[in-house]
Amino acid sequence: MKKVALVTGITGQDGSYLAELLLSKGYEVHGIKRRSSLFNTDRIDHLYQDPHESNLKFKLHYGDLSDSTNLIRIIQQVQPDEIYNLGAMSHVKVSFDTPEYTANADGIGTLRILEAVRILGLTKKTKIYQASTSELYGLVQAVPQSETTPFYPRSPYAVAKMYAYWITVNYREAYGIYACNGILFNHESPLRGETFVTRKITRATAKIALGLQDKLYLGNLDAQRDWGHAKDYVEAMYLILQQETPEDYVIATGVTTRVREFVRMAFEQVGITIEFKGEGVGEKGYVTSCSLPDYQIEIGKEVVAVDPAYFRPTEVDLLIGDPTKSNTKLGWKPKYDLKMLVEDMMTSDVNFFRKEKLLKEYGYSIKNQFE
Repeated sequence: MKKVALVTGITGQDGSYLAELLLSKGYEVHGIKRRSSLFNTDRIDHLYQDPHESNLKFKLHYGDLSDSTNLIRIIQQVQPDEIYNLGAMSHVKVSFDTPEYTANADGIGTLRILEAVRILGLTKKTKIYQASTSELYGLVQAVPQSETTPFYPRSPYAVAKMYAYWITVNYREAYGIYACNGILFNHESPLRGETFVTRKITRATAKIALGLQDKLYLGNLDAQRDWGHAKDYVEAMYLILQQETPEDYVIATGVTTRVREFVRMAFEQVGITIEFKGEGVGEKGYVTSCSLPDYQIEIGKEVVAVDPAYFRPTEVDLLIGDPTKSNTKLGWKPKYDLKMLVEDMMTSDVNFFRKEKLLKEYGYSIKNQFE
């Protein structure tokens, strides 16, 4: 019999890749999206089916993690075998500006889903995956970070996610719900939102190489992150709900890289070598060579600078995950390394901005891909 999955945050990076994966495995996939003036479904438009078609396998529902009655109604209607709670206010810096909203959506929103499953009597039927985050570790207490490393959250986002983590554990222990946390370290892709640092880097690098942007401004270049590809990480989400017993797992590559090095790797994809000079807010990146004829850029040009506005009120300097448990118990290992990830993102952004450049030359404009 066909399994039914319900995915919150389905219009995001992870939601799109997860929906693709589940559909490929024969699932009927339902997604929850918020109502907005813009029909922001770019990432999943290729999955859309006309609701008048027979044998419908992909369906969207309007909903919000802040509305418990709405969630109860959708879950009652869908009767899901699996719920993947990926919806969240997921931008760490923005969470300092919207702490109450972040707590409501990311923390209490998770409780609303768990309560809906309990109230509807689905505790034995429905499995729940809760999207947790490496930001829980914050001011790290051990290197690398594993499932047993103490949490020390350093942002309203991380604090909200810590509540979501522990309420998931609590409902698992109190009510016997198959509910698991996936503590996912940073994972990126061409579908990553444009305000996140990796996508900001690849977009700006592509535009600089094509003469569409002058300079890239960043915050803490010394921040170290464990970056993987979102395609690999949604496979881990799926595997977590296929185990005999519910447990929590760290999903990571086990390799950490500084933001500065990610910038270098992005420029290398377009044949540009850059050198960093200076320290702190005075650090800058300069072009030292350009080897590809498609990209003409002045040697010695300043292309990277630090803007203090992009520093967080409380920084998280070092994150590196220990994926031993997910490697051994789930049989999960990433297929993409960092170089492959950067290449994938740069190829996508260069192709996109080549079109923009061409359209501009003919007097047209092109909208941004993913906000």
